Amino acid sequence: MKKERTSLLVAVFFVFLFTICSIRPVIAAPGDLSRSMPSPLGRVHGLTYGNGLIWLADHFENVIVGINPKSGKVEKRLKAPGTKSRDITFGNRKLWVLDREGPAIFRMDPDTGGIDLKLFSPVPRATGLAWSKSGLWLLESGSKPKIRKLDPSDGTTVNSIPAPSAHGNALAFDGRYLWVGDRVEDKIFMVDPESGTVIMIFQSPGPYCSGIDVIDGELVVEDYQTDKIYFLVKDDGTHRARYGHKDEKLEFVVSIRNWGPSNVKSAELYIAVPGNLDSQKLIDGPTFSPEPASIEKDQYGQETAIFKVENLAPGEQRKVTMKLKARLYNVEYYVFPERVLGNAAIPANVKNMYLADEPKYDIKDSLIQKIVKKVIGKETNPYWKARRLAEYVQQHMRYELAGGWNTAPRVLARGTGSCSEYTFAFVSLCRAAGVPARFMGSIVVRRDDASRDDVFHRWAEIYLPPYGWIPVDVQHGDKPLPGQQADGFGRLPDVVLVTTRGGGGSKYLEWNYDANAKYTCDGPCKVDIDYFGEWEPGTKDKAAGYRRLERENIKP
Repeated sequence: MKKERTSLLVAVFFVFLFTICSIRPVIAAPGDLSRSMPSPLGRVHGLTYGNGLIWLADHFENVIVGINPKSGKVEKRLKAPGTKSRDITFGNRKLWVLDREGPAIFRMDPDTGGIDLKLFSPVPRATGLAWSKSGLWLLESGSKPKIRKLDPSDGTTVNSIPAPSAHGNALAFDGRYLWVGDRVEDKIFMVDPESGTVIMIFQSPGPYCSGIDVIDGELVVEDYQTDKIYFLVKDDGTHRARYGHKDEKLEFVVSIRNWGPSNVKSAELYIAVPGNLDSQKLIDGPTFSPEPASIEKDQYGQETAIFKVENLAPGEQRKVTMKLKARLYNVEYYVFPERVLGNAAIPANVKNMYLADEPKYDIKDSLIQKIVKKVIGKETNPYWKARRLAEYVQQHMRYELAGGWNTAPRVLARGTGSCSEYTFAFVSLCRAAGVPARFMGSIVVRRDDASRDDVFHRWAEIYLPPYGWIPVDVQHGDKPLPGQQADGFGRLPDVVLVTTRGGGGSKYLEWNYDANAKYTCDGPCKVDIDYFGEWEPGTKDKAAGYRRLERENIKP
């Protein structure tokens, strides 16, 4: 009996051990939910932290309460100074309450509830309030949203920066960055207080952010619709994370047609071979039909399938195809500018290859040098160099798909360009400023999961030590508001299959991406080269909201 009991305990132990070992550890990333608690009030508009308490303002009950940040227990209850509280902040041992009536800003004693100052807002659509040692920050919503810095003694506007979005509803300052919650886009923006540049974007944990602050290194968000207080990871050292996914089947076709009158003596067709990246995982394939003559790597390490065609008669057409099934992810890169290292930390091989000049970049051109000098000034941080150059390109160019790829100086002088020309301009400026840059090319799922792509898309990557290569899509981010512009910096959506990574003219693809062709004719001939991708949807991640399915916790 004793022996049987011992055997049973051993079996239970191994089952327990197997279960523990089988559990995949969950790694948090910035913006992930760490915990939540119910709000003690039902209609909160405003959250802040001070004197060891989380303070909440209820615009319906006209009360302000202080709760224990661990238990959620109400420890202080005050009458609100106005009738429609909009936001609340704590600074200089006082509570500051933004009220929609007026709108006005009240300063009150957190112990007694006494009011000793009333300021009138300089704008009618004030929606957020935050304290800093140098003054009050006031968030203004609308079609031309702003964040104003106010003199806390009289409410005078000292200066202003653009707000990240039109529907900002909550504001906080953590001593370095401003944080803005948007109730319509359900996003939280990390904002540089000097320029208004949005550095990072998190998904709001609830559908109606109505209060925000940073407490003990966590981002704390009050949600008006769910009546909950959410505690989010602000920074745990994670460099990037991917979340959500959808599976897609692709058939990529490259064709050559000879209209004559002479034969095509020989031709080579090239298809860029995609691989596994942070943003994609190949499930099946790629497979080719017919089989390529060879698969070669160019000087940038890009694999390319090479197909040979001989004696193509007038009126004849040949096709080659690549088929695959891929899982496409959304990817975010969490770059804190103050942690970006200087050029000395960039590997020598990266410098040698991705700071070099190329014909399309022409980095020694006087216009390129002039722009870099004007935009960069004395800035030494590679992150801010790249952000300022991206903003310059977006401010001085507009999208136009006119055919042809001009050099970066001509594109910038002209002020219009395709996605490739935006990319060439940005890469040129970055290299001239000492920031290594290259390009990525892709086949795109065009809105519908079952779709055809014959336009494709190209964007840039920059090298920022210790983070590595970061995607920057200046054309995608060419939009009016800072929050929209940040969508193209350090973020990739789940609608692109990256086929190509290159630094310049490839041995096989030349300046093309996805595919290329070269041919010779016996005499005069007209030849058409065509290529396109046909998408067929597979399974799609059904996870609601912003749940990340896979994470990478990559530290320097």
